[in-house]
Amino acid sequence: MLKLGFVSAILAENSFEEVIDFAAAADFSCVEIMCWPKGKAERRYAGVTHIDVAALDESQIDHLRTYQREKGVFVSGLGYYPNPLDPDDRKAEAALSHILAVIDGAEKLGIPVVNTFVGRNPSLTIEDNLKLFAERFPAVVRHASKKGIRIGIENCPMFFTNDEWPGGKNLAISPAVWEKMFTHIPDPNFGLNYDPSHLVWMQMDPVQPIYEFRERLHHIHLKDVKLYPEKLNRVGILANPLEYHSPKIPGLGDVPWGRFFAALTDVGYRGPCCIEVEDKAYEKSREDMRMAILTARNYLRQYIPIE
Repeated sequence: MLKLGFVSAILAENSFEEVIDFAAAADFSCVEIMCWPKGKAERRYAGVTHIDVAALDESQIDHLRTYQREKGVFVSGLGYYPNPLDPDDRKAEAALSHILAVIDGAEKLGIPVVNTFVGRNPSLTIEDNLKLFAERFPAVVRHASKKGIRIGIENCPMFFTNDEWPGGKNLAISPAVWEKMFTHIPDPNFGLNYDPSHLVWMQMDPVQPIYEFRERLHHIHLKDVKLYPEKLNRVGILANPLEYHSPKIPGLGDVPWGRFFAALTDVGYRGPCCIEVEDKAYEKSREDMRMAILTARNYLRQYIPIE
């Protein structure tokens, strides 16, 4: 059935082993492990490297596989979320190159999914971005397909700060866009890392797409969101989105979790569901961050009990 895990980005200061130890002690089945290139993070929750795919040798591969087995926790996917359609060609090429490296790392480690973004040039229309996508991303999916790796694209618009205005930095924002993406790349290995919270603040139903794109659900993120109607009424839908909503841990926002999990079970999804913590109320200390994961776990156990 469903496997409950969490996204390792919130435990940025911990090692891979410490993340897995925490997951095991807290009765999680899996963890999505961050695999950014070594270096300085450009934004919150980015730049976290719990597995350095550039440094994988046979000894390291054996260690990472053995550690998961001994602790009874598996890596659900490798995560890296850059902007492959960045208007700066140098940055776009670096992003695409590292996505390929993460795919290679996933194959070596026996991990079936790589989660990422397709990216976006914020100043271009959706149609023009789709043309860029059709030029750049098919090679990524072909590479993954040859390796037996599925690609999960998170449906986050990446519009949270003023430098991401006006269109955000990820094209995969809506069912209409996903349909066009999957028309351009019909390969079934190309799918979604589905996060319901983004549809809520964009005023869309977060449940119906589960039925429509059931064959493309390669990974699930569990994040909630609180929409503040009084703020939205004041600033309007064209404002910076964080002016009228806030990411929350599951159970503290407006995602209809009962309907959500009913839909997942209806369509026969049997994969990982990973808590993603981006709730500023739980960022004051390491203890707060761990408490966020555990609080979300406790809420979600009504839908995904311990096996």
